[in-house]
Amino acid sequence: MKSPGNKLLGNNLGRCTRKIGSPEERVLYTVLRSPHIDKKSREQSEMEIHKKLLVTETETHELRKKLFRSKRRATRRT
Repeated sequence: MKSPGNKLLGNNLGRCTRKIGSPEERVLYTVLRSPHIDKKSREQSEMEIHKKLLVTETETHELRKKLFRSKRRATRRT
């Protein structure tokens, strides 16, 4: 699987930027291979969710410019 994280962030990060990792979620699924017999025959799969929080320290006017640009890009796409 691929993560869109690097594409979304780009190289526009501020001077003081750090990533804070939050706890991972892990969901396990178990499915019976045959509904009639062989209950011991099962197929297992899992889904992992990784989350990161990005903390940036910027000046107010820089933040205002970045938010304005992102709004402008979002309205152009639609």
